[in-house]
Amino acid sequence: MNRNQLVLLLSLLVGISLIGFFLFGPEKEVDYSTQIKPILNKHCITCHGGVKKNGGFSILFEKEAFAINESGLPAIVPGSPNSSELIKRLTHSDPELRMPYQKAALSDEEIDLLKTWIRQGAKWGKHWAYKPVKKPEIPTQTQIAGMGSGDSEVKLSPIDYFIREKLEEKGLKPSAQEQPLRLLRRVALDLTGLPPSETLVSDFSSGKITYEQAVDQLLKAETYGEKWATWWLDLARYADTKGYERDVSRTMWPYRDWVILAFNADKPFDEFTIEQLAGDLLPNPTQDQLTATAFHRNTMNNDEGGTEDEEFRVAAILDRVNTTYEVWQSTTMACVQCHSHTYDPIRHEEFYQSAAFFNNTRDEDTHDEEPRLRFYEEEQLGQVKNVITWTKEYEGEKAAKARADFLKFYEPKYAAHLATDFNRSELIDTKWLGLWSGGSAVYKNIDTQGSDQLLLDYWTGLDGTQMTIRKDGPEGEVLASFVINKTQGETVKQIPFKPISGKINLYIEAKNPSAGPQQNTSTIVWFAFLPSLKGKDKPGFKEAESDWEELLKFRGTRLPILIENPTYMARKTHVFERGNWMVLGQEVNPKTPAEFGGWREEWPKNRLGFAYWLTSAENPLTARTLVNRIWDQLFGRGIVRTLEDMGSQSDPPSHPELLDYLAWKTMNDYAWSIKALIREIVTTATYKQSSILSPEVFEKDPENQWYSRGPRFRLSAEQVRDQALAVSGLLSEKMYGPSVKPHQPEGIWQTVYNGESWTESEGEDKYRRGIYTFLKRTSPYPSFITFDAASREVCLSKRLVTNTPLQALVTLNDPVYLEAAKNLGKNAWAKGAGNPEKAISSTYQQVIFSPISEGKKKTLMDLFASAKVEFTTNPAALADFFPGAKPEEAAMAVVANAMMNFDEFLTKP
Repeated sequence: MNRNQLVLLLSLLVGISLIGFFLFGPEKEVDYSTQIKPILNKHCITCHGGVKKNGGFSILFEKEAFAINESGLPAIVPGSPNSSELIKRLTHSDPELRMPYQKAALSDEEIDLLKTWIRQGAKWGKHWAYKPVKKPEIPTQTQIAGMGSGDSEVKLSPIDYFIREKLEEKGLKPSAQEQPLRLLRRVALDLTGLPPSETLVSDFSSGKITYEQAVDQLLKAETYGEKWATWWLDLARYADTKGYERDVSRTMWPYRDWVILAFNADKPFDEFTIEQLAGDLLPNPTQDQLTATAFHRNTMNNDEGGTEDEEFRVAAILDRVNTTYEVWQSTTMACVQCHSHTYDPIRHEEFYQSAAFFNNTRDEDTHDEEPRLRFYEEEQLGQVKNVITWTKEYEGEKAAKARADFLKFYEPKYAAHLATDFNRSELIDTKWLGLWSGGSAVYKNIDTQGSDQLLLDYWTGLDGTQMTIRKDGPEGEVLASFVINKTQGETVKQIPFKPISGKINLYIEAKNPSAGPQQNTSTIVWFAFLPSLKGKDKPGFKEAESDWEELLKFRGTRLPILIENPTYMARKTHVFERGNWMVLGQEVNPKTPAEFGGWREEWPKNRLGFAYWLTSAENPLTARTLVNRIWDQLFGRGIVRTLEDMGSQSDPPSHPELLDYLAWKTMNDYAWSIKALIREIVTTATYKQSSILSPEVFEKDPENQWYSRGPRFRLSAEQVRDQALAVSGLLSEKMYGPSVKPHQPEGIWQTVYNGESWTESEGEDKYRRGIYTFLKRTSPYPSFITFDAASREVCLSKRLVTNTPLQALVTLNDPVYLEAAKNLGKNAWAKGAGNPEKAISSTYQQVIFSPISEGKKKTLMDLFASAKVEFTTNPAALADFFPGAKPEEAAMAVVANAMMNFDEFLTKP
């Protein structure tokens, strides 16, 4: 080929390329996150990622994917598909060499996509959920022209534009707006968990207030906090018992009340997060901020005799890591306890780097669940103030803070179960130290902080026990010597102690000639070092000392909380080899996963810094997770359906731009206000749609994935009961306080070694909202479990929804529902003035918020008539069903019971 021919050929090729460019445009770049990663996860990662790295090749991490493997060649050569072993193996003719091994070959389309990706440079990229949240472009009205649905006068919001753009893409149209009163009932149930009040219905029906104003009233109602706190308590695994075998009661209700109050106050979600994870680490934390930390004391506690406390302390820490990542990051971290994540770029050691943030708390799986926050009465608060004021005057600010903290949560202290080197002594039930006469034990590495006083928590049934504490051993220096006598239950004794610096071993011994063989001279729970009150020669000392001693006897409400270890008690964190807490690997320091948002150096490397990281603009997942969970609560499914997981194996978001729009707006425009987020959603045309499902819509959008109609799904377990009590007029408006025990069948509680029983509450406590019902983990309230409520051993992102005959048996026969039906029926008969048709029609309108159809009216009239005949002709049946009632009232109660079993009643409209 001569020069002229070569020039002509090159010109021709350039021309063809230009023609192709102008005709077809540049080749669209393949996206790793949405196009390549799903293929690799589906076909390759089970053998080449996470635990397995067959052939030395892994596609979990970018560096490993491009590294030279055992064959001596890289599997992926950016820019050259033909040189990439990955493509060769996928297309090999030999079945022993073709990949995936002994499985179906990839499709031609998948292989072509991989080739194109490699040819374009094999750009790795991040999973969509790990990319920073950016403000998306909102579709305009012109982009979704022709989307008429008979609601041309409805004002569309940005949310509606995102939804309708997708509807147009799927060949769907939005549904017409829901009937006004049904819509009001829908939003009232969503915002408060209860049907709208008569006043709200009247004002809305008369046009006195608009729908938006009704929404504002519902958001301001105290019942809003009760509804949304129920959702959060599933995530927090809140319960009134410890779990495990004995499953004894614990005091956690102050945390539940804090959550309700926080929602009602619309506490910004970033503050809500920080206070729950690290409220104790904030400067001068308030009582409320300390209460919030009980979020992570909802972990189960095993106080069964014979268990290893450190094992269950570690189990609690691991649960806190897993729960935190699921609740705030929609990330499944549990598998990373044992190995690097199988599907997401999270390394094994990163789990323990995260655990290091949580591993330095004072709780140790003790029987008493210390540390516990003390809730003092008004008079006691005066005593606290007196003691702290005295300490500040005679010892200074630092000493006053230490004493104030001790009065709040009795920390720092040493638990009795830390004892070693037992001689004629034992750990009683593996919980408390018991010394026989002449017995001893050792506490190692104790820092007394130079205190001149030891506080000893114990009880004993013997008088005259001589106890001695020495330095290091039986011949060591005597640091304290004292006598203890019989006590009236558990007590705290102040004992003079020789001041000493640095960490030492404490040798403790007891002698009592009157003690029998192997009889414990006392039961020691804990000891602490806090200096004695100074200023003995000053006026007012006796009063201050008396107040201090009284406060040490406090036995009122005490809530388990998180408190950080002081520096001298700090723990080290190690990787657990294969997840086994007894096989320690390398030591690690607190650090967040590299794949997620960046860490700022100014943050403290503790739980507070971790909470700052979670709620920072750099974190890609927290806002997306919150928005997705709120959307699910309102629509019955998340924008990402897998609420607990936004990793590479999760369902992709149905509307990714909408997800990021709401996440961006929540962080920036709404300053993390949950009420503002909810208000924006429930005032959209999308939310207001009718939930009626046509055959055509069902064919194209059976699960309402594209939101072509309004949300319609069964109410939660608590809402089903609350609504029944509300419409019947029995529901108590009482809020807060200890959990209550409404009617429950006999014999439900039969836990071994427990001894507790279900004592039915009296008065209005029987009719309080479901959020206040006592929840025992191994035996939850039966009707709630029947309607899919959680037992709350672990965090639950979404309740399963089932439909079983047992649910109908509950609403037809449970005494709570029968009592509600009787009250509703009696009231209905009175309002109907002896006219059953009027009574039935008005009651149906009252509970369903729609006029009754003629067919249903006839059916219920027939039911009323037959029940009336039965109760008139059979007085015994009347007395058994509704003592003291007229036959007509009892018949109307039967009708009311039937209404409360209608699908329309049990389902959000």
